[in-house]
Amino acid sequence: MIELIPAIDIIGGKCVRLTKGDYGQKTVYNDDPLQVAREFEALGFKRLHVVDLDGAKSKHVVNIDILRRITTETELVVDFGGGIKSEKDIQQAFENGAAMVTVGSLAVTNPDLFIEWMQRFGAERIILGADVRNGMISINGWKENSAMALLPFLGNYIEHGIKNVLCTEISKDGTLSGPATSLYTEIMKHYPQIHLIASGGISNTEDILDLNEKGIPAVVFGKAYYEGRIDVKKLLNHE
Repeated sequence: MIELIPAIDIIGGKCVRLTKGDYGQKTVYNDDPLQVAREFEALGFKRLHVVDLDGAKSKHVVNIDILRRITTETELVVDFGGGIKSEKDIQQAFENGAAMVTVGSLAVTNPDLFIEWMQRFGAERIILGADVRNGMISINGWKENSAMALLPFLGNYIEHGIKNVLCTEISKDGTLSGPATSLYTEIMKHYPQIHLIASGGISNTEDILDLNEKGIPAVVFGKAYYEGRIDVKKLLNHE
C-alpha cells in the first residue's frame, strides 16, 4: 500500500493550508498543530510531514518549538521542511526530533552543500524537495522560479545517492482538483529506484487509491483531510 503521510503546514504557530502556495490564500484549520498531530497518531498514521511556512518565507527555520513539541509528545516519524538553508537550520531540525528533513531551494542554489549534507547525515535522512511549476523547479516558498528542469534536477541528485523525493505540483496544491498523476508516473518511469512522495491536489480517498494502483510509493495530503474528504479507515485498512 502507498505510504500515507498527512501534512501540517504552520504559519504563526497555527495549522493552515495555502492555495497554490499563495500566502494571501490561507485557511486556518487549528490553532494548535500538536493537537492535530495527536489526532493523526490516534487515527493510526505513522508518518507526518511538517512544513514551516514562516521559515520558507523567511529563509531560515522559525517554528522549531512546534517541531519539538510534536516529536516529544507523539511517536510519529516526522519529516520537517521549510526554511532549511544553513548548517544551523538542519542541526536544529535533527536536534529537535526530526527523523528526516525536506530540502528544496538549497538543492538549487547551493548543490555542493546539499550533497555535503547527504554525505554527512545520510541520504536516507534527506528528502529532496522538488516543487514544480510548468515543468521547472520553483524555490523559496514557491515565490521564485529557477532555470532548472525537473527531470535533470532529479537525475543529478539520484546519481549522488538521493533516495527520497517529495514532488509538489504547485498549480495543484491546495486546490482539491486531483493530483498530477501523469507527472508522478513520468518520474517513476525515468527513476523507478526512488521513493517518490506525491504532493498537491489530493481531493479524496479515490485519488490516493489511484496513485497506489499506479505504483506511486508515497503521498502527502492535507486539505482533503481537513475538509473531511478522506476516509481514513478505508485507506488504513486497504491491502
